[in-house]
Amino acid sequence: MDALAATLARSPELFPHNWDLQTDTVTLVRLTRADYEAASFLDERALKPHSLTRGVPYGQLADAVSAGGLAERGHVIFHIGHVGSTLLSRLLGTDGRLFALREPAVLRTLARLEIDPGLLPRTWRAGEFDDRLAVFLKLLSRTFEPGQTALIKATSFVSELAPQWLARPSQPKALLLFVRPETYMATILAAPNARAEAKTLTEERLKRFNRRAGREIWRPSSLNEWEALAAAWATEMSALLQAKRAGGARAMPLDFDGFLARPDEALAAAFHHFDCDVTADRVAQILAGPHMQRYSKAPEHAYTPELRREILDETRKAHASEIEKALAWLERQADKLPMLQECLHMAGV
Repeated sequence: MDALAATLARSPELFPHNWDLQTDTVTLVRLTRADYEAASFLDERALKPHSLTRGVPYGQLADAVSAGGLAERGHVIFHIGHVGSTLLSRLLGTDGRLFALREPAVLRTLARLEIDPGLLPRTWRAGEFDDRLAVFLKLLSRTFEPGQTALIKATSFVSELAPQWLARPSQPKALLLFVRPETYMATILAAPNARAEAKTLTEERLKRFNRRAGREIWRPSSLNEWEALAAAWATEMSALLQAKRAGGARAMPLDFDGFLARPDEALAAAFHHFDCDVTADRVAQILAGPHMQRYSKAPEHAYTPELRREILDETRKAHASEIEKALAWLERQADKLPMLQECLHMAGV
């Protein structure tokens, strides 16, 4: 076994941070346990001025993964975006049996290849996508302690990988995190950056929904901002619907508002789903800790369920008419689209 294979097999200290498709090179960055725990996003935001990086040709990395005997055994959190997935990741990661990783960038690259097969390198042979998915999942499955299981929180659009991911021989389990469409729209409208991001992503999201539906359903030019937000919910929710179909009992849907209403019950159920039996006292201790009082993506800022509720209520009042019209539009669309009906049913609407 060479030095790279031995290092990869020893711990997740060398993290596959970036994958350049043009050169087929993977950048490895050295991360400590504290780095993993602190990172809300395992992308360029995880890098520091003193971070140690190393570029490795993909072929060499794949050989090292094979030589190191790395196993694929991680679980995953899929979500529709802006629904508390980082909070759930941090809460679940307080248990020593789960090793929480948040939003690895390499999974985004794989998801983009799944969304747009035209981006696949022409030199790839049949089955190469699945082989590369396996290599990266094995790298992301490594933990610092024996007996730990990796819990990977994916970026929202990485849910497009759910059918392949949940069908893998390792039989991973998934948490499917969402909110109802009215809450989703209020959440996006309450945050200027999220609202701007949603506008930028509209075209891509509609393409994803249309691809899943097998025909062109919606065009960006035919939707106003409020309808586009409802369609964004439909796109991300339909990806979770696919995940539920693929995973069956291994995929657990969770309404984030339901979690906030009964956090002790919901968190205990999530732990149990990931094979971690915890006592009621331990769950209460976790919920009384700092994570429920801070903004999970930027823990230096205070943010509580009560503050979230106040902000959303203000947004609902400010945009009541627009939200009502968008919800009515979504209901009309569901009358014509069985897939959308299933999404609404899954969300309890």
